[in-house]
Amino acid sequence: MRKGILSLTAAAAALALGLTACGGDGGQSTTGASASSSQKAAGKIGVILPDSKSSARWETADRKYLEEAFKAAGVQYDIQNAQNDKTAFQTIADQMMTNGATVLMIVNLDSGTGKTVIDKARSQGVVTIDYDRLTLGGGAAYYVSFDNTKVGQLQGEGLAKCLADKKADKPIVAYLNGSPTDNNATLFKAGYDGVLKPKFDSGEYVKGPEQSVPDWDNTQAGTLFEQMLTTQPKIAGVLAANDGLGNAAITVLKKNKLNGKVPVTGQDATVQGLQNILAGDQCMTVYKAVKKEADAAAKLAVALAKGEKPAASGSVKDPESGKDVPSELMEPVSITFDSVKDVVADGYVTKEELCTGDFAAKCTEAGIQ
Repeated sequence: MRKGILSLTAAAAALALGLTACGGDGGQSTTGASASSSQKAAGKIGVILPDSKSSARWETADRKYLEEAFKAAGVQYDIQNAQNDKTAFQTIADQMMTNGATVLMIVNLDSGTGKTVIDKARSQGVVTIDYDRLTLGGGAAYYVSFDNTKVGQLQGEGLAKCLADKKADKPIVAYLNGSPTDNNATLFKAGYDGVLKPKFDSGEYVKGPEQSVPDWDNTQAGTLFEQMLTTQPKIAGVLAANDGLGNAAITVLKKNKLNGKVPVTGQDATVQGLQNILAGDQCMTVYKAVKKEADAAAKLAVALAKGEKPAASGSVKDPESGKDVPSELMEPVSITFDSVKDVVADGYVTKEELCTGDFAAKCTEAGIQ
């Protein structure tokens, strides 16, 4: 496990060596400094992140890694966050194109809004990249993400192992799915359904209550799960589509003194999710090496900004348009108590932020150096 994850860092480092340096600053909106005189022919890159509530990763990881790659490449860039506001999303895109963006990288809030932005960009000769989420029917020039069906498969397999470890007999399994407007949530569900549905069909497991959480909103997830547990108090396992939804379920389980007894899944390897694993309240998460995803997207964006037409290593079929979208897909990794240390070793989270207070002893137990 550790070797595989560390190789992702090595690959990202190798990519970074092929780039050169520039500037930019932090905050909700980040604009890079002007390119060097030898690179002024390169266009400007605009990036729109979706929010900062559904997952910490957008601001703590994606922004940071994209900034580093753009600075190193010496290109002009502008990174902004739409904060889950569809009107703001479109306004930001318009402003970026008005200000000279020739490449636009977006994480859509939904496919409708994303398609509107992509259509307008295309009409202005701006090349688009779908980052992390595919815009259905959008027709972006490229798509960079993880194998999201595999993410869901790892979640399903993780929950099945946790239930087996607890020797659960015909466990009632509840689903907290991601946002119904996010194509990734659909792919995650396809992945974990592929593992769990046969168990429901055979009677080995019992299908419990299921809810999709609008906008990945953790507060709504807590309300929905509380209703689930009230309706079906014998829930024995929770397939939560990411760490935020998982923590919402865990908070409700704690109120009912069921935390640690009912396995809960997650995704994103957030500090909170990893701490829940160390505490025994969450059985697994899925680590997505965001640096590798960001570096792959930045490499494409930089090449496009310089007027090149880079080739992608694969393609994904858009289920709405039926067209193949040139794509780069990264491999996700399942993380449990014994492999939390690999996420730290990979540099995604630090020991200092993870191993605070009561978690210090757990970190030692988990072999975190």
